[in-house]
Amino acid sequence: MRKEFQQKLGNINKTQEDFDMAVIKNFDEIVERVKGFPKPMRVIVAAAQDEHTLQAIKHAQEEGIAKPVLVGDKAEINKICAEIGLVVPEEDIYDVPDVDESAKRAVALIHEGKGDFLMKGKMETAQILKPAVNKETGLGTGRVMSHFVFDELPHYHKLLVTTDGGMMTYPTLEQKAQIIENTVETLKALGYENPKIAAVAAVEKVNPKMPETVEARELKEMNERGEIKDCVVEGPISLDIALDKECADIKGFESPVAGDADVILVPNIQVGNILGKSITVIARGNMAGFIVGSQVPIVLTSRGSSAREKFLSLVLAAAVSEGKKLSIA
Repeated sequence: MRKEFQQKLGNINKTQEDFDMAVIKNFDEIVERVKGFPKPMRVIVAAAQDEHTLQAIKHAQEEGIAKPVLVGDKAEINKICAEIGLVVPEEDIYDVPDVDESAKRAVALIHEGKGDFLMKGKMETAQILKPAVNKETGLGTGRVMSHFVFDELPHYHKLLVTTDGGMMTYPTLEQKAQIIENTVETLKALGYENPKIAAVAAVEKVNPKMPETVEARELKEMNERGEIKDCVVEGPISLDIALDKECADIKGFESPVAGDADVILVPNIQVGNILGKSITVIARGNMAGFIVGSQVPIVLTSRGSSAREKFLSLVLAAAVSEGKKLSIA
């Protein structure tokens, strides 16, 4: 069953051993994988009257990746579509000019089975999250929702996940364990097995005066006891050791995660936000991300994000959505 699932994800020329060691090296690999899906994934866009968002949708539609369902100010949506050459059937455009109401309608359409994942358009993040996290009518699963980001770095040998720099502010130990569970579930949908999680801190030794080091060690011990499954958790571990094997060797830090981390688990949103912006602004890396731990992926790129970042984020969400379907099948 697992081998069949991996073949469906586009790895038919790899052996089981090859796949167990496989990682996604860049965004082009994800784009090519999603282009090979049997049919486009349905994306519901709330407050869709945003040019960069619709440009990303147009790109995805032209590649056969996504079929859009647009919710928002229909007149403005039609105007932008005409300007950029995006063709969407009238029945797939819902006229809901009020931004808050468009978010509610988009979430309702997910429940009605009209879409595979949700995407934020021209609105504040809080406006789409309010109906999404509603306990009665939202998209919750019983776990915390967390922000999953894939970063493409110029000098790292594979895509790197950073979490959580956009959703959970100061997560507790229990919430950090759930963030890891969300992340592992998402990576499994992409074909990963036993991803390497680095619970980062400023130092590699437990210091009672630095609570993030204490919790990082507790997460590692939870993993060793089998309470956190299907991954390898190391912590506390510094960022340089997690990403640079030579640095780990110099410091005498031995771990399968050292120099080969798949995931950087940050202690709080401040660290995650600064790390994420450092990757894109200083290192000129590319990123794509969305909310996980929900019934469907929720693409929450910034309103100032480029059309490319929004395109990559919806491609990633499409890949995860299809991967979860195949794993269930």
